[in-house]
Amino acid sequence: MKLARRDVLAQGVGMGLSLAAGTRVYAQAISPVPIKIARTKVLDIGYHESGPATGFPVFLLHGFPDDAHAYDGVAPILAGAGFRAIAVYLRGYGPTRFLDAATPRMAEQAALAQDIIDLADALKIKRFAVAGFDWGGRAGLVAAALNPARVRAVVQMSGYTIQNTVTPGAPNFPPGSLLWWWPWYYSTDDGRRAFKAVGKGLCKLFWYDLSPTWHFSHATYELTAASFDNPDFVDCVIHNYRHRSWIAPGEARFLEVEKKLAERPKVDVPTVLLYGGDDGTGRAAADVTPLEREKFPKLVARRIIEGAGHFLPHEKPAEVAAGILESLKATA
Repeated sequence: MKLARRDVLAQGVGMGLSLAAGTRVYAQAISPVPIKIARTKVLDIGYHESGPATGFPVFLLHGFPDDAHAYDGVAPILAGAGFRAIAVYLRGYGPTRFLDAATPRMAEQAALAQDIIDLADALKIKRFAVAGFDWGGRAGLVAAALNPARVRAVVQMSGYTIQNTVTPGAPNFPPGSLLWWWPWYYSTDDGRRAFKAVGKGLCKLFWYDLSPTWHFSHATYELTAASFDNPDFVDCVIHNYRHRSWIAPGEARFLEVEKKLAERPKVDVPTVLLYGGDDGTGRAAADVTPLEREKFPKLVARRIIEGAGHFLPHEKPAEVAAGILESLKATA
């Protein structure tokens, strides 16, 4: 039985409800790739690896609320083409853990990007490509903007999302603010308590809201939702959105980095932009925008993928893999 979003709301996200939403079941629910762990200075980072160890590495970065399984359909295509696909669990998700109990559970954009650089160092990878959406897309852009010598190519499943977290911007008036209700909700104590109590239910609502035409299966969601049991998940999610809303401080070690990012630097790396035509955060402009031309001086391609929403790697793995291969070919 398929339950619409309104049915989820009506029956209550906090009731431990099992929700079947369509019949599509990906291979990830049958034979997930084993998890590997790499230790950095701050984290034990979990990841799935596919393809030859000698292949050129591509870091695959998920968003909120998702995990590395987002790329279960993408990684085999990259591996088959001879690339080393590394699907990463971001801080606060799945098996990724902080090493020190005293480390603040923060997840600002500078920290997420540094985690990727640290992971590359731990794996002794000097140069790599990145592909990401949502949190992962922003982390990839920051990593590329600050380390262009190390990042060969970028696939960003959205537009330019590096943010000024130092100086509050102009107010976001309705209807735009209605599309981004959860950062506002998480800025309240009630929102934090609710997320801590019924986070998995709320996260499933985001899947409905952000990818309204995606008929995912219960098994697909549950495989990913296991990552939300990470003990740092709530703290990292709440901090990420509160920091981006200028109501929570970031880590002191990233203050100067965030000041650089506040200038919204260019991503001077060959880039492919992919947009879901049904993304619940809003449809992209039909043509390349002035901001995209300015911020992506080495734009390789830009496409709107119809029949997909916010969670592009889940929904259209072949198209995402093609974009990654296109970005790498452009730099060969």
